[in-house]
Amino acid sequence: MHRAVLCRWKGSKSYFTKRWKQISSIRCSEIKAWSLRRIPVLEWAPRYNLRENLIPDCIAGTMLTVHQVAHGLAFAVMSSVHPMFGLYGSVFPPLIYVIFGMGRHVSTGTFAITSLISAAAVEKLVPPNIGNATNGSLEDMAMSDYEMKRIGVAAAVTFLGGVIQVAMSVLQLGCATFILSEPVVSAMTTGAATHVVTSQVKFMLGMKMPYISGPLGMFYIYLYIFQNISMIKISALLLSLMSLTVLILTKELNEKYKSKIKFVLPIDLILMSVTTLACYFANMEEDYGIDVIGYVPKGIPLPRAPQMDVLQQVVVEAFSAALVGYTVSIFLAYNSAKRFKYSVSENQELFAHGLSNIIPSFIFCIPNAGAPARSFVLLSRGAKTQCVLASVVVVGLKGMLRQFQDLKKYWNVDKFDWVIWISTYVVTICFAANIGLLFGVVFNIAVGVFRLTR
Repeated sequence: MHRAVLCRWKGSKSYFTKRWKQISSIRCSEIKAWSLRRIPVLEWAPRYNLRENLIPDCIAGTMLTVHQVAHGLAFAVMSSVHPMFGLYGSVFPPLIYVIFGMGRHVSTGTFAITSLISAAAVEKLVPPNIGNATNGSLEDMAMSDYEMKRIGVAAAVTFLGGVIQVAMSVLQLGCATFILSEPVVSAMTTGAATHVVTSQVKFMLGMKMPYISGPLGMFYIYLYIFQNISMIKISALLLSLMSLTVLILTKELNEKYKSKIKFVLPIDLILMSVTTLACYFANMEEDYGIDVIGYVPKGIPLPRAPQMDVLQQVVVEAFSAALVGYTVSIFLAYNSAKRFKYSVSENQELFAHGLSNIIPSFIFCIPNAGAPARSFVLLSRGAKTQCVLASVVVVGLKGMLRQFQDLKKYWNVDKFDWVIWISTYVVTICFAANIGLLFGVVFNIAVGVFRLTR
């Protein structure tokens, strides 16, 4: 008996001794190489050229901050949470991504498509009719229990989506992007942009309408608008048209003369500031019936775990946000890497975006991803009224909507790619971005197999 115990002890000792030798044999160079792979900032920060890059980066950073503030407020409203939480989503995710991400020109933060996906979970679990006016746990910020329940669901989507992305990174699934062809991604993002524009129409028209989603939901929204056309507020419509005109003209002029001007006019922030002052001094909410967001509290809340008891109920939305967000982000990283001659790792990008969702979810952030409009600012530049915010969202999606122009290219180059684009877009607008993406992938594979067997 004692001999058996002694043999077992010697065997355990031999095992631990062997493992210790394996651990101690790891060289500092191997640890350094692993750290550089997982924490890219350790590689590029020591080689940063202050003299050449500091001023251009500060200019681009200033412009990006303006976009982040405007988009943060607008996308939070789109996500069916208080606008304040959109500001958090504009601050914390970029801080995480800059440490772990490899896309040097990818602007991570609040994103229209992931916000729309998050809104589906929020509206499903915390519908508007259960709101109340009692203060929640953030008493200093005057947040109601209703608002805290809503951001709790959105944060749960953010957290679970980040966990899914990190798990995909650990399983080395980043390489699966090879099945995502350019027509599929272009059609999916264009279809998703169409959904986002549709979601903002009610704000631009000043209409009160129920939340509509599901298959063919976009068409039911327009049907509801035409059936209740008398509910349109002329004041909100005129303000929206004025905002759209100013935004589009200014952005077109900025783009046309970008080589001649050193500082782009921050029209988003200027327009929001002017309309905010107009709402305050002209009392536009009471006199003209224009909906306003209202007071945006100051300060940052203490970290708190997301609403874990709803994780099982938001799996579909979390997976959709993780998949769609990563797809858009990795293609932005690909494009910037190709243009500026550097490389990106798909699995590292998954890991970076996963952490950029997991960690900020404890500070009430909505799902985030790389945003094309803000990333374009980095590439090109080395009033809180709801209809104005809606106009900012619509104009910000101009680049995605312009992808309709790709149809001519696909028709001239490859008719199969044209069919893939059209079919993926139709499925996306009829159902949702995640379904459109999955359909596009399957259809793209089927077309590839058909080509091989011809």
